[in-house]
Amino acid sequence: MKQFGLIGYPLSHSFSKKYFTEKFEQLKLEDHAYDLFPIDQIDLFPSLIKTYPNLVGLNVTIPYKSKVMEFLDEIDESAIEIGAVNTIKILDGRLIGYNTDVHGFHQSLLPLIEEDEHFHALILGNGGAAKAVIWVLEHLQIEYNIVSRKDNIQTIKYSDLDNLMIENHKLIINTTPLGMAPNEDSFPPIPYDALGQEHILYDMVYNPVETRFMKFGSKRGAIVKNGLEMLHLQADRSWEIWNE
Repeated sequence: MKQFGLIGYPLSHSFSKKYFTEKFEQLKLEDHAYDLFPIDQIDLFPSLIKTYPNLVGLNVTIPYKSKVMEFLDEIDESAIEIGAVNTIKILDGRLIGYNTDVHGFHQSLLPLIEEDEHFHALILGNGGAAKAVIWVLEHLQIEYNIVSRKDNIQTIKYSDLDNLMIENHKLIINTTPLGMAPNEDSFPPIPYDALGQEHILYDMVYNPVETRFMKFGSKRGAIVKNGLEMLHLQADRSWEIWNE
């Protein structure tokens, strides 16, 4: 039996288990299984690996994308640059870390932007999900500012956002869980009235399909997109890595 799974905490709403279970059924891989491993502290990770000797691949989600790195034997160069791992390949007892979020976000974002257009972006949130976004924007040479609730020399606060700043940043990416089920009524506190048809609002949340962040953008004529395609793309890249 080849076992795969997802670590994180909590794991009440997991895309990965359904996605990979259906993939295994479609490919008629009866000796493959995908399970959820909710661990409430990262120190439990080594014992998890020992408990399940058939593990060959893991996905990693909140809040362990950075914390898990210290337990790995090898880390892909791009994942080191990003500072986050969301995919682990287990090969001959060695744990090898990768970041497939960058692949998913990059491929999902490209159809929305013109290659010769000079964007300024706002990244809402400064957690693990933001790291992949930052890496992609820097490689696309898109200037950005990070918006956070906390005071930080590298970020700006939500309370500092005004209409002019929104008007000058045509790409706005929500990397926070605001708006995610079951808290669908929440949304990032930005000046939505300043949005227009030239804006792109990308929400990494995928459940619900249309968040309030996206709805506010649509009402102002902005292009909006959720994180579902990114999720599919990063999952497919994980599958490729596990089978390389």
